[in-house]
Amino acid sequence: MEELKEVLKFLKDIMSYKLVDGDNVDISIGTLFTIVIVLFAVTYILKLVHKIVVAKLPQDDKNKFLSIFGFLKYFLYILAVITVLHSSGVDLTVLLTASAALFVGLGFALQYLFQDIISGILIILDQSLHIGDIIEVEGKVGRVFETRLRTTRALTRDDKVIVIPNHKFLTDSIYNYTQNHKTTRENVKIGVAYGSDVQLVSKLLIEIIDAKKGILKAPKPFVLFEDFGDSALMFSVNYYTNDSYGDPRIKSDLRFLIDASFRKNNISIPFPQRDIHIINK
Repeated sequence: MEELKEVLKFLKDIMSYKLVDGDNVDISIGTLFTIVIVLFAVTYILKLVHKIVVAKLPQDDKNKFLSIFGFLKYFLYILAVITVLHSSGVDLTVLLTASAALFVGLGFALQYLFQDIISGILIILDQSLHIGDIIEVEGKVGRVFETRLRTTRALTRDDKVIVIPNHKFLTDSIYNYTQNHKTTRENVKIGVAYGSDVQLVSKLLIEIIDAKKGILKAPKPFVLFEDFGDSALMFSVNYYTNDSYGDPRIKSDLRFLIDASFRKNNISIPFPQRDIHIINK
């Protein structure tokens, strides 16, 4: 019994040994030991929560939850350490006061970082953006392939990666071509010379669009006689596609086909013309 008391006293002395002994800050071996135990406990609880939540989520939502989970994990670690230090009698206000100037500098530096992180969490929670969505940012169209807490990454049509800070999705207007569904309506504009047979023009455009692969049969494509232009009669051929990302190639093919068909049927595509009248005085 006496030996047990000696061992307990020895352990108590070790745990009470001051690593930092100041007027307002006292950190002992016991404090560090408590921090380690708490971190292990928090890690175990987080793993348990992660296992339970992820098991019920579809694959796309699992990736989003991992981003939120990573942020919450580090936040809880910091909170646990602060709580243990405060419970051990460490006066944290002294540390905060001493670091006030540093925190002010970090605050300015980290302003956009936390803005992006909060925006990333909101994007994930409200399901406003998904992997595979086609978006347009600052005139560039890309397919989203990764959503992180701070940034979203998309592959542009010329195989370049655009990195978008998440706060832009909350502060700027972003076009999401596939937010509601994958089908989008596209069009190709064409001008024909005045005096052309407009019924024949419409007929040829419909024939071309019906024969082109990659264009949906339903909803049905249609032709609009849009306007009487300065030098041409303006038409647009409108169609629906499931591949808005690859649509520039479809439009290019349509223009080739339209040009060939109009040449064959003697329908001219005019260029802008101006009449100049010279008045001699």
